[in-house]
Amino acid sequence: MVSKSQISLIKSLQQKKFRKEHRLFVAEGYKSVSEFIAASYHIQTVYHTPDVGAKLHKLSKKINFQEISAADLQKISNLTTPQEVLAVIKMPEWPALTQTRLVNTFTLVLDGVQDPGNLGTIIRTADWFGIQNIICSEDTVDAYNPKVVQATMGSLARVKVHYSNLAELLPHLNLPVLGAMLNGDNIYTTEFGHEGLIVMGNEGNGLRADIQRLVTRAITIPRIGEAESLNVAIATALFCSEIGRKRFK
Repeated sequence: MVSKSQISLIKSLQQKKFRKEHRLFVAEGYKSVSEFIAASYHIQTVYHTPDVGAKLHKLSKKINFQEISAADLQKISNLTTPQEVLAVIKMPEWPALTQTRLVNTFTLVLDGVQDPGNLGTIIRTADWFGIQNIICSEDTVDAYNPKVVQATMGSLARVKVHYSNLAELLPHLNLPVLGAMLNGDNIYTTEFGHEGLIVMGNEGNGLRADIQRLVTRAITIPRIGEAESLNVAIATALFCSEIGRKRFK
């Protein structure tokens, strides 16, 4: 049985201010929770229904597992149709970003991305292409928002998401800043080199003026049809794919 205090805490973690206060977030579903366990995240409690207990206990003997009914799971779940597992997880503390941590690799930078589904998809895409770090502006949607966590399908366990004042941080990293913009070099004929910051803008407004000024090379995905714009998650996937393709040439 889940206590009233446990229900209150877990439901409060739907809100950013309480996630920040408690330094906790929620992951749901066996796939997602198992990824965080495998990545050695500090798991406070895993709540699960009886039918998945044996499978979960094989993952770790050090975690606090609590078996609950489907009705109790419904009380704490963020989902319309709850899955069989819900975990309360400690937020990680990542080391400060420096140039030496980002050399010889590509890092995604997100300027004001607002939609949880977009951020979740971007994190999952980064994981697929082996991108280990994403730097977000302070007003980008919280990576530990339940909708973001769900959309990553466990990839958040492997991708480090940082929040910072981009206008202050990017110049100090002393790396090429490649900005996704409407007017720029053709992505398909661009040589990306071996390292850099790939900067993607807000869904409706693109990159802010102060971030545009930091871009050392503007790059565009050429339009062939009549659509006004590309979804930021799709555009990010195209950038990641093109960088990956050129690495394998």
